[in-house]
Amino acid sequence: MSRSCDTEHTNMIMIYDRDTDSAVVINRKISWCGISFPGGHLEPGESAYESAVREAKEETGLDVTDLQFCGIIHWHNVDSGKKYMVYTYRTCNYSGTLIPGTDEGEVFFMKLDDIKNAKENNRIAEYLPVFLDGNISEAFGKYTDDDDTGFDIKYY
Repeated sequence: MSRSCDTEHTNMIMIYDRDTDSAVVINRKISWCGISFPGGHLEPGESAYESAVREAKEETGLDVTDLQFCGIIHWHNVDSGKKYMVYTYRTCNYSGTLIPGTDEGEVFFMKLDDIKNAKENNRIAEYLPVFLDGNISEAFGKYTDDDDTGFDIKYY
């Protein structure tokens, strides 16, 4: 049995405003639809940190600094064996002007309580413990080619 597998490496960044208890979200309409933090794929030759800074700029218009690594969200496709890794970061340090959206969806600040309680298309609420609980460094879930919501997420 091979120990190597096809793995996608991505990032997700919680850009947090302490004064309003809000974070930047994207209401994604392309791939993994719904409320999500900004993020995307690592490019060849790019570190996960560098990728997070780049993706934050591309998806929000904001320049972010002082990113803190929060942990990993890891998905396993039970049909194909593929892995999907998400390196998570958070920061309160940002500058620039928030853009209203991209071709991926509308971009805006959303209160953390509203993120936690949003009912529709909201996987991000399940990821919040990785971003907010210093005792959790990994979330792990399984999915199939047809369904990414059928399995519970485990936290470590």
